[in-house]
Amino acid sequence: MTTPARNLPQLLIEAKRWFDEALQESMRAAGEQPVTAAQGAVFATLDDEGTTIAELARRIGVTRQTAHQAVHGLIGMGLLEQIPDPASARNRLIRTTAEGARVHRRALATLDVLEDHLAGRIGRDATTCLREALAAPWGDPPAVRAP
Repeated sequence: MTTPARNLPQLLIEAKRWFDEALQESMRAAGEQPVTAAQGAVFATLDDEGTTIAELARRIGVTRQTAHQAVHGLIGMGLLEQIPDPASARNRLIRTTAEGARVHRRALATLDVLEDHLAGRIGRDATTCLREALAAPWGDPPAVRAP
């Protein structure tokens, strides 16, 4: 019996998991506090001036409760802080602390090294093509009918 070919969404999930696991292990080996994938996603989508939890949840594609849990875990670690939103008295903005910015810079540098490692495995041209294909505008998700 043959195994069916994995579809593109499955391959993308596996690729993301490869980066997530490698980043987590690399950061842990460097002595950084471990963060969850959801907490890492908060850093990846956070604006420099701060972002509301509702907006973070929308960007990450999770519930507000899940975003709230991730954010408050990071606040407890001293990596994020809450500040008043100057545009709305009802909202609070989430932004990085100085320690959070340091850890985020290290994570970004680690991702660069991981991308170079990937290029060593699959080739620089393949890595460049992958980056370009993923960065290209895909447009809105279509509603299609399978034949």
